[in-house]
Amino acid sequence: MELQSASRHEVKRIACGTAVGGVVLVVVMYALSKIGIGIFDYRVITGAIGGCIVAVVNFALMCLTIQCAVNIAEQKNMKSFIQGSYNGRLLLQAGWIVAAYLMPWFNVFAAAIPLLFPNLVIFYLQARGKLVTPSDRKNPPPEEMEDLEDHKETFEV
Repeated sequence: MELQSASRHEVKRIACGTAVGGVVLVVVMYALSKIGIGIFDYRVITGAIGGCIVAVVNFALMCLTIQCAVNIAEQKNMKSFIQGSYNGRLLLQAGWIVAAYLMPWFNVFAAAIPLLFPNLVIFYLQARGKLVTPSDRKNPPPEEMEDLEDHKETFEV
């Protein structure tokens, strides 16, 4: 299955934000090593790159899951499909952290921290109002408008 254009756009935004976060992580770990906290070597860079890749792949898999789940007619089956995907993606992240711990060419902290970057990018986009377009905020879907009309007297000032 292929990502839809809207999902591809979101994955690109998450990938760019995660890459920026990875660069900031490497710079911070370098600065910390200069003041005597930790060691900076190639393992920090490889861990950050690997962690960023796993984070973006995880987000892309989530987008694919949602696209597939929309086509499932029965809600119970849809819920179990999404739950199974969530468990698999969580296992992917845990497996990455264990692998980074066991393999000597990854710094485990630099490998694990980027897994949080997609969440930070989403919070940033949400705070800046980039996830919901202004026209969507001003013009709610028809279902919401019907609800507002039904309760008009309780919200009047």
